[in-house]
Amino acid sequence: MTASHPLDESLEELVLGAPRRFTRLQVAEAAGLAPEEAHGLWRALGFPKVGDEEVVFTQRDVDAARLMASLGDAGVLAPEVREAVARAVAQSMARLAEWQVGMVRRVVESQTEGESESGPGAPERSLELAAAVVPAFEELQTYVWRRHLAATIQRLFVTSAPEDSDTWPLVVGFADMVGFTHTTRKRSTGELSEMIERFEAATTDVIADGHGRVVKTVGDEVLFVADEIADGARIALTLRDRVRTEPALPQLRIGLAAGPVLARYGDVYGEVVNIASRLTAHARPDSVLVDRTVAEALQADPGFALRPLRPVAVRGYRNLHPWRLETGS
Repeated sequence: MTASHPLDESLEELVLGAPRRFTRLQVAEAAGLAPEEAHGLWRALGFPKVGDEEVVFTQRDVDAARLMASLGDAGVLAPEVREAVARAVAQSMARLAEWQVGMVRRVVESQTEGESESGPGAPERSLELAAAVVPAFEELQTYVWRRHLAATIQRLFVTSAPEDSDTWPLVVGFADMVGFTHTTRKRSTGELSEMIERFEAATTDVIADGHGRVVKTVGDEVLFVADEIADGARIALTLRDRVRTEPALPQLRIGLAAGPVLARYGDVYGEVVNIASRLTAHARPDSVLVDRTVAEALQADPGFALRPLRPVAVRGYRNLHPWRLETGS
């Protein structure tokens, strides 16, 4: 955990916004948390164990720990869910940080190409870039968060709240790139990066335009949800058709299921999610399979065509009835 170079320390201090001053026990005491609670939160954020004597933490760590404690005291954030909240936020932020640092590194490499490692180039340029972009990244992230918060609040106000506040009727879809592992063996790192970027751009556009929401993207697969079954079905068909126009992308197979879904900390769980995943795994390339609930909801809609398929035995479901979904007349 100890910085090895003055420039490393300067860069870290610039990013963290304050120098290291505290041990983990000092942070816990200043925030009014038991050491075990503070340690649990730190681990939930995705960071390794810190020794009692290591001076690792800054004033911002103290402020954040105090904030978590105060939200618990006010009844806003129950102590038993603090770690779950920290874990959910950290997973999203870690991925974002990896992308941002990778982008800055590429910029630095392009600007210092040809300089020797002992020359002034990369370390100093990294520090200059960090000073310029960190405040901008922070402001942009806050803006995007507020926009999504406003959209979520608006959606909840126009939807009847269920008895269980964590369970919502949703349509859940998985879209999976066919033969992704085989494809990666044939492509360079640059080509693979471009393929993933095109996949994420295409899925994000289609899902947003279709009034859906991306839950997460994991390599070759995107998980999305929508409030209305017809919206979810249109997203699935549009995704399939959009990828057909992208020569750099493999075909998709898509599974769609609807029903009560447990939505917690930015992810979704439950039988509906499992069924959508199983349908995706069973689907042929360039096809969309849906469950009985989706099929029954769309039967009378001329915008869709449904063909029942034979029941299949998949993991966890011995008699799953799929329908093939197509665009109607």
